[in-house]
Amino acid sequence: MPTDTPQPAFVLVRPQMGENIGAAARAMWNFGLDRMRLVAPRDGWPNPKAVAMASGAGRLLDEAQLTADVAEAVADCHFVMATTARARGLTKPVFSPEHAMQVAAERIAAGERVAVLFGPERAGLENEDIAKANAIINVPVNPDFPSLNLAQCVLLTGYEWRRAQGAITPERVDMARADWAEQIEIEKLADHYEARLSEAGFFFPEHKAEGMRLNLRNMWSRMPLTRADVQILHGVLRQMVRWKDREG
Repeated sequence: MPTDTPQPAFVLVRPQMGENIGAAARAMWNFGLDRMRLVAPRDGWPNPKAVAMASGAGRLLDEAQLTADVAEAVADCHFVMATTARARGLTKPVFSPEHAMQVAAERIAAGERVAVLFGPERAGLENEDIAKANAIINVPVNPDFPSLNLAQCVLLTGYEWRRAQGAITPERVDMARADWAEQIEIEKLADHYEARLSEAGFFFPEHKAEGMRLNLRNMWSRMPLTRADVQILHGVLRQMVRWKDREG
């Protein structure tokens, strides 16, 4: 059975190749989507090539709803969006993929059912299909090469859905069992280096020494150091002093 997670239905309209249906299922499941609907697949259904391509997402194919036309596929939906990479001459709201999935998330949270239409590989959706949609998702592809593979379009839209759920962190640091150094540890490291550099005559000439010390302290404060980093830097300096003493 499909998961209980509220989500849009992805409707593949007259898909031509079983491989692309399977790749689309795999792309959907990458982002936690498992509501696939198929409208009149060219090579019939079920399709063994789709199963082979879906890899671990074969369950989506088993549970996919098969319909004869777009109207039947979206009959239970409150809001429908159609993906296209080119202008269609139809008066409709046109969303970026990012905004489209934000709208989908808001409507689904309000209890509505949302569907996204994806066209066949050769030429995309027909205007008759798009006329049944409430809005268009315009994929900002290269105008000199607007052809977008079906599974790629599904993947792109699925990614934006995942982002709309707040499930993607823009940036993170994998700590690998490390802890960030505390300010007192950074301060002691700065003291250590300042003392040894002072002994080595680094802060010269005298009238520039205060500014050099300030810049050095500022450098340490800008560096995101772990406790292990601090220990290594202490060790580096100790070993350099030992080496100098031994050479002398």
